[in-house]
Amino acid sequence: MAGVSTLQNGSLSKLQSLHGIFAIYKKEGPTSADVLNTLKKALLKEAGVANPNPRKRKKQPFKIGHGGTLDSNASGVLVVGIGEGTKMLTTMLAGSKKYRAVGELGKATDTLDVTGNVVEEKSYDHITKEAFEEKLKQFTGEIMQVPPLYSALKKDGKRMSVLLKQGQEVEAKPARPVTVYSLSLQDFSPPLFTIDVECGGGFYVRSLVDDLAKGLLSCAHIKELSRTKQGQFTLEEHALKEECWTLADISQALQPCPKPSEQQKNAKKAKSKQKPGPSESKGDDGDHNSD
Repeated sequence: MAGVSTLQNGSLSKLQSLHGIFAIYKKEGPTSADVLNTLKKALLKEAGVANPNPRKRKKQPFKIGHGGTLDSNASGVLVVGIGEGTKMLTTMLAGSKKYRAVGELGKATDTLDVTGNVVEEKSYDHITKEAFEEKLKQFTGEIMQVPPLYSALKKDGKRMSVLLKQGQEVEAKPARPVTVYSLSLQDFSPPLFTIDVECGGGFYVRSLVDDLAKGLLSCAHIKELSRTKQGQFTLEEHALKEECWTLADISQALQPCPKPSEQQKNAKKAKSKQKPGPSESKGDDGDHNSD
């Protein structure tokens, strides 16, 4: 038994020694917060923590957070920060991301994706591939974009998507500047089309597809969405599948950050005594504002 206890303590120490960022694969279905909790539970279990409760915020043996929400019906790269790496997540939010989206012309939904209710139908027979590609040019560079109503953005401290589901009225947020670095049509088989987009932080692919279709005098919604790249992490090379959510695999994939010095640790302890704060990174809340 002593040998087992020593092994578990060693695994927990190894977990607590991890500081940096890495990428995991988020499958379609669960929310980004759900995926993070599954990862946290797997690591706590491997470290020998009895009855781990990943949703409990206080008194967790390690910090973990994610750098940019993916919608529940979306899949792809989800960047995770662990330990001091949670402080690196803000740079991941601001950095560029790449997406591949499959849209469907002729039907608009209240959520702007396949999970919503159809609220409008319009003809799309007049839209040619050439017209579609020409319209894409208008959405490249610095553009103004209105975030979707169903989003992780908040009003009075509550997510707009939650307020809407509760039957409350929510006004659209004002248009804001966003950046599209590249935008290309990969397939055009009406009513379906596939686009690749590289964008900056705060960008909504759902809004892009909605605005694009409106510009073509029709309507559309997203059927499939995958984040293929975030920062330096790509779907093909870096995103760990669930079977690889282990200490060994994460240690190998980790992009490390400098460990805090004793002086920094002491300063942090002193600061926490003066002003209590949250025990985890904002990334753990799953409420960052990008698809």
